This record gives sequence, structure tokens and C-alpha cells, in this order.
Amino acid sequence: MAFPALPERAGDRPETGPEVPHLQLTQLSPPQIKEALRRWMATALPGTVSGRSEISVPSTWAIFLNDVAPAGGARLFLPRGDAEFVHLHADGSLHLALDPADHAAFLASGWGEKHPLYHRGANVVMFYAPRDEAEVEVAKKVIDASYRYATGHAPTAGPAAA
Repeated sequence: MAFPALPERAGDRPETGPEVPHLQLTQLSPPQIKEALRRWMATALPGTVSGRSEISVPSTWAIFLNDVAPAGGARLFLPRGDAEFVHLHADGSLHLALDPADHAAFLASGWGEKHPLYHRGANVVMFYAPRDEAEVEVAKKVIDASYRYATGHAPTAGPAAA
């Protein structure tokens, strides 16, 4: 499945930290926007559970595969490499595992950037913190793409629809 077409992101690129932990420093999500995205993530992705990230700072909230096995060849977040595929930081930014074939389209969209460990083989990109409801809708599309990569199927379809 092709990476979704994304609208142009309004405004300048936010400032982000150059090292791990990779955080967004400007243009943060308002609390209600971040909470709306978190609620959606907790309920919209079948076969997953949420909890504290296994790789990021303690305030980071993650989604893990639970009742579904990872798709063959999917490279998810360490340390397990087969469960955590997206997490939400306190600033509202997201880190996601995406199909490497989608990286160029995602990065060209202007909605995010490479993780500082990307060039060391980490299959992780940052989605900039959504600032309003319209940007939450864009985030959902990218999270859906991450879920498809992690599981081999869309969130609304079972494995047979892959």
C-alpha cells in the first residue's frame, strides 16, 4: 500500500534537539490536542496495548503490538524489536517505525524528520507535534501507515485483507 498523500504543513519547521532523547523544542501540541491523539491511539489500533515506552524517556506513552504478530521483516523499536512501533512524547511529537520504502515520501512531506540514530540503522522518524485538530488527522494517517508496516494490514482490516 502506498504512503498516504499528506497536505502541506503550515508554518516553519519546529526546532528539535540534535541528540537522544530526540524531542521537539518549539511548536508543541496544546494539552487537549495531545490528549485527543492519545485517546485515539489507545482505541483505534486493533491488537495493541498502550503503556510507558520501553526505549524513550519515562513520560513517553507508547503503543505495542499485543494480540497480533509483527509483519515479516518489520523493524520495530528496540529493545524487543517486535512490539513498540509508535510513541507519543510529552511535547506532542511522535516517533514511528515506517516501511523504509515510505521514508522518502514522509520526509518530503515536511511533517517530520529523521531520528538522530537513523543513520545508524534505527528505523525511526519523528512526526512533528500536531498543533490543531486538522494536524491530528494528518498524524492519524501516518500512525495508520506505521500500523500497516508493523502488522501487515490496515487498522480496520484483518490479516486476510493485507
